[in-house]
Amino acid sequence: MKILVTGGAGFIGSAVVRAAVAQGHSVVNLDALTYAACLDNVASVADNPLYAFEQADIRDRAALDRIFAAHKPDTVMHLAAESHVDRSIDGPGDFIETNITGTYQMLEAARAYWEGADKPEAFRFHHISTDEVFGSLGETGQFTEETPYDPRSPYSASKAASDHLVRAWHETYGLPIVMSNCSNNYGPFHFPEKLIPVVIIKALAGEPLPIYGDGSNVRDWLYVEDHADALLCVLTRGENGRSYNIGGENERSNLELVTTLCAILDRLRPGAAPYADQITYVTDRPGHDARYAIDPQRIANELGWRPSVTVEEGLEKTVQWYLDNEDWWRALQNRAGVGERLGTGK
Repeated sequence: MKILVTGGAGFIGSAVVRAAVAQGHSVVNLDALTYAACLDNVASVADNPLYAFEQADIRDRAALDRIFAAHKPDTVMHLAAESHVDRSIDGPGDFIETNITGTYQMLEAARAYWEGADKPEAFRFHHISTDEVFGSLGETGQFTEETPYDPRSPYSASKAASDHLVRAWHETYGLPIVMSNCSNNYGPFHFPEKLIPVVIIKALAGEPLPIYGDGSNVRDWLYVEDHADALLCVLTRGENGRSYNIGGENERSNLELVTTLCAILDRLRPGAAPYADQITYVTDRPGHDARYAIDPQRIANELGWRPSVTVEEGLEKTVQWYLDNEDWWRALQNRAGVGERLGTGK
């Protein structure tokens, strides 16, 4: 297939681009190259004849129409989004513009292209979203595809809105869609503002390792290359109009996660003292969701997909990747907000 991937220079998007090219698909990477994007993430496929790059903003309808007309994709994978909760607390406007208005423009451009091509049956608009749209869980239970939406941050609210738009375009206009909601991703090329790369980089620098609140918040961790594989599975085998939850089946509290990272670093890059000695508890994020957990039975039963990497294996791979690719993350240290405490609500 020829796949138009939005946000393909970002963390998850670049993993999708690399995986799709490896599977023999042609890929058009549409990315605005905002602060969290990095073309080094797709350097391994940049010279592949199956790959093309278009710098454009998903809010720019004229640019979208041009790209659809020039490349004539068979399908769309829409990943472009503002995704950092802390940044959404400080500046929600960017999240409204990109995640809601941008998704609207993508839907309208895709619909015009699909209708102009006599509505090919194989066309799909795959919208990639997050489990955060479902809100916060207690100590038990899991999110299913039928869980009511209950977003609690500007980020998750904007993603919930985009999910609803995609569903509405399917029901109202018949646009063929599939949707997926994932748990927390981690792995290579993770932009250094999220928890895992922040901990690795600060540990190596001998700086305090910040944990929000008491570290009891729980997330289900999904290795990004597993996620990319699942997304391509949903794209190629998912049922039109169907939604699929994608989880790693690896729940850990933030404190458990950080202490595991410290233990891995103690083995791979021993310091003068255990890295866990650098753990520091900081003021919690406003509205911090207590727990996320995904029930992955639909994608497992209907599409035969399950994660292949445990969190221990994935964290080991991730730490080793950051140790081996210091030039990549050091080049990003001067980008806006990196290394700063964001999202205090002040």
